[in-house]
Amino acid sequence: MQQPTKTLPSDPSSAPARHIAIVGATSAMAEHCARLWLGQGPARLTLLGRDAARLERVAQDLRVRSPQSRIDTMTADFLRPEDITRAVDEICAGGAPDIALIAHGTLPEQRQCEADLDVCAEAMAVNGISPALFAERFATHLQRAGRGRIGLIGSVAGDRGRKSNYAYGAAKGMLERYAQGLQHRLAGSGVAVTLIKPGPTATPMTANLSQNVGKLASVESVARAIVAAVDAGRPVAYAPGKWRLIMLVIRHLPRFVFNRMDI
Repeated sequence: MQQPTKTLPSDPSSAPARHIAIVGATSAMAEHCARLWLGQGPARLTLLGRDAARLERVAQDLRVRSPQSRIDTMTADFLRPEDITRAVDEICAGGAPDIALIAHGTLPEQRQCEADLDVCAEAMAVNGISPALFAERFATHLQRAGRGRIGLIGSVAGDRGRKSNYAYGAAKGMLERYAQGLQHRLAGSGVAVTLIKPGPTATPMTANLSQNVGKLASVESVARAIVAAVDAGRPVAYAPGKWRLIMLVIRHLPRFVFNRMDI
């Protein structure tokens, strides 16, 4: 069993008041969100990932950008509920963070998911179950504190199942229902849950899509939308905003029309 590990800066006693925890901190979206939050002023960041070397590279970059901030790193196995519990409890040991952004995920090949159920199961676990479990555990701590923000990165793919990515879309659709349940549970508690639904974005994860989906949104613009939505405590945010209208149309297309579309 992988044990969460943590590295601390040389002077942890100087941590600023605002604490932001980022799960999946090596993703391009998460890294740009971290930069934007540090641009608002010094903060304490706890970066959680699965690859210690990549995580430390992100942390070092952020330390250079904001020397007054405290940047901690932790690693954990994202697919084991006991490791998720242990990691979140450790992050919250000194008090619940002000913001918890849950940003990890993969973009599986749909045909591989159809051919290999192990691939399909892992894709759905990484993109749906694992983020939901992280949100659940953070919610327990934030509700006890009576304050805070939880940001969950979903996807427009969760709005309607499509043949090109329905394994991924199903995981993100499940995550949306989970977010809605948390929002209902936490209503009036002082804790806000934000589900962010990015459209196709230019990140390393989508490098193989550029020939198929047209122009991709920049990761910088999507990160700005994520940070703005989480800071404001909005329930749902599409990024870019045009996807709200696009997906409204797609969700309401009659089945006989939708089934003729190659999407």
